[in-house]
Amino acid sequence: MSSWWGHFGLREPPFGLTPDTGFFFPALPHRDAHETLLYALSAGEGFLVVEGEVGTGKTLLLRRVLNTLPPRWQAAFVPNPGLDPRGLYAAIAHEFGVPADGASEDLLHRLERHFIELARQDRQPVVLIDEAQALPADTLEAVRLLTNLETEKRKLLQVVLFGQPELMARLREKGTRQILTRISFHAALRPLDCREAAAYVRHRLAVAGREDALFSGWAERALWRVSRGLPRLLNILAAKAMMLAYGQGASRVGRRHVMAAARDTLAARTHAPLAPLAWGLALLGLTAAAAAGWRLLG
Repeated sequence: MSSWWGHFGLREPPFGLTPDTGFFFPALPHRDAHETLLYALSAGEGFLVVEGEVGTGKTLLLRRVLNTLPPRWQAAFVPNPGLDPRGLYAAIAHEFGVPADGASEDLLHRLERHFIELARQDRQPVVLIDEAQALPADTLEAVRLLTNLETEKRKLLQVVLFGQPELMARLREKGTRQILTRISFHAALRPLDCREAAAYVRHRLAVAGREDALFSGWAERALWRVSRGLPRLLNILAAKAMMLAYGQGASRVGRRHVMAAARDTLAARTHAPLAPLAWGLALLGLTAAAAAGWRLLG
């Protein structure tokens, strides 16, 4: 029996929630942030910040940056910001292949020696921290100490913080204002507008193997409206709407499928209650695999 995405002529699910860089869509805010980040890193800027609301695509952008850094860069990715200073230094040391045992001071000196050796090789280390708004205050200070490492010519380390808008509020607090004054580049990711959202949906479908339109024009506009242009929510709603269309045996996804999906998604901006019977009947056509995918996305 075919999969629900195979029913629409697709090789793979086009709207997964994992940050797959193969589906990266260069919408204006993300393209500008990506290009400017690479330029700022090449210029040797010390502290860089990318902020955005939940679901705007920060983690996917981060992974895109990791995958497109020039060979002379050595990168460390810290996905878990809830670390104390020693834990942060140990995580960074591990990423750089440096022994991660010992006290914070030992780790800091070890990292400094590693960065000096990279500078001699004309290589540049960079640390990218995701969900940086969750960094404890003492760990933020530990990050600042890392960026103190420098030669007469350049910074030994560059740091990019990816976080929600609360990150900037935290950096304006009295205890962290020293970091704020060191930020040389700041980008704010905004939600997609209506045209970008439609192009985003078509792009992901094309990557998954379908060139012709699957969502009607009305369905695309409804997706943008109920998702508020947030890529993560767009993915959830588009996948649910496709499953519903598949369950009904439809060859295209219409506005009614999108609105039904929205009524079943807490994060979507809709007030109309979902009719449980209609939704249940529509799902009868799904295969067991599709049902498992539904539970994952719900």
